Amino acid sequence: MADAATASSAAPPQGAPLTGARLAILTVGLALGTFMEVLDTSIANVAVPTIAGSVGVSNSQGTWVISSYAVAAAIAVPLTGWLARRVGEARLFVMSVAAFTIASMLCGLAPNMESLVFFRLLQGLVSGPMVPLSQTILLRSFPEKKRGLALGLWAMTVIVAPIFGPVVGGWITDNYTWPWIFYINVPVGIFSAVSCLILLRGHETKTQKLPIDLIGLALLAIGVGSLQMMLDLGKDRDWFNNSLIVTLALTAAICLSFLILWELTSDKPIVDLTLFKDRNFALGVVVISFGFMTFFASVVIFPLWLQTVMDYTAGKAGLATAPVGLLALVLSPIIGQNMNRLNLRAVASFAFFVFAGVSFWNSNFALNLSFAKVIEPRLVQGIGIACFFVPVTTITLSSISDERLAAASGLSNFFRTLSGAIGTAVSTTMWEDRAIYHHARLVEHVTPYSDATTSYLDQLRQGLGLTNGADLGVLNDLVTRQSFMLATNDIFHLSGYVFLAMAALVWLTKPKKGTSAAMGH
Repeated sequence: MADAATASSAAPPQGAPLTGARLAILTVGLALGTFMEVLDTSIANVAVPTIAGSVGVSNSQGTWVISSYAVAAAIAVPLTGWLARRVGEARLFVMSVAAFTIASMLCGLAPNMESLVFFRLLQGLVSGPMVPLSQTILLRSFPEKKRGLALGLWAMTVIVAPIFGPVVGGWITDNYTWPWIFYINVPVGIFSAVSCLILLRGHETKTQKLPIDLIGLALLAIGVGSLQMMLDLGKDRDWFNNSLIVTLALTAAICLSFLILWELTSDKPIVDLTLFKDRNFALGVVVISFGFMTFFASVVIFPLWLQTVMDYTAGKAGLATAPVGLLALVLSPIIGQNMNRLNLRAVASFAFFVFAGVSFWNSNFALNLSFAKVIEPRLVQGIGIACFFVPVTTITLSSISDERLAAASGLSNFFRTLSGAIGTAVSTTMWEDRAIYHHARLVEHVTPYSDATTSYLDQLRQGLGLTNGADLGVLNDLVTRQSFMLATNDIFHLSGYVFLAMAALVWLTKPKKGTSAAMGH
């Protein structure tokens, strides 16, 4: 990305570059806005049973609190580039943060499930531009040599927020009432919106009167909405054995296919798919998508395993999960600041090797694992997080011109978000399917003719006094826990191979030497 005065013919932001305290406050404001939005993708997950009980609906109905937000956000993110060109990047970001803050307050005040789902839908819809625009505004605001640092600071919020979401949500739900998971956004949102409004005055991008591509917008909304709903509801409704899931899948396939054809032939597309003609962008999106999908699978399965198999409380599971963010928080800015001196592909490859090593490490876990042993690989994984997101995002946007940066950031963030949803759906379904498989195989060896079985039952009867079927119940519980343990190992084992594949694929990109995070020309 060239200097603001010569970046592109699209008339970049006017005004003197921010420095010192003004730049620091803007960075905090943008980071908090991003953190707030990403946190809300996962903070409500642990509170669903509490919310459902409070408003008098079932847990399955309560999941619409999550699904409505995810569907709306998925639709809105790829529209970022088009909206930014019409409204202006800084103005659109401030408007999004302000609307998100108001929607958060309304979510906390919602008197019933219908209104809560509606306000969550609204919250997701207005949140779309926040993450990609926080990225592009940060990159524009920092001097060219320090844009790697800007990207490192941005990456910290995007990667760490989903990890801490369930921890924060669980703590608030346990110690206060569920509306506070939404109320905490209000002071954060006010600070973010006001600081950016004041500091970005005179730094607005040029706007254009672009026509509204109604057909493209309709195909995008229906196609992406159907796909996201399919991913959210599929597991609970037995996937393609359910007519609703089949209908959603067909709708998504048809609409998205027509969307691609329409947008590639449209003079004023609402989503700029020609970005994929850029080699680095196309390959970078693939690497980010598969890398984040596999990483997010572990983010979902890890606490599930701890709570359902290892009998951890939600609080203890949060403490075991949180260490992954420690080294990521420390190293991300350091990696970003030194991007000019590093080989981006080598750093990204190293990250995937770390992820692969941690995954294979986790695939050898057993039921007698101590808390300290659970934490160890999570700490190491933080090194991989710091080395993954900043270099891969830099590579992805390295050949994109300034005027297309918001569109590229929006599209890459859309695929990252969608890949997280796919990772969640695939990993949770696979986890249960593999547990059923392992349970069937283990039960084959639990017979009255097995010395190990009879010995274990004798210990239960004589040592603990369990009789009248209670001993068999304990035995079945052990087999079930062991089945889920083996299923967890299977997922981590497969994840390791996916990460190794990404470590090789990243070398097909060709980032420009010395460009670091200074995307664009």
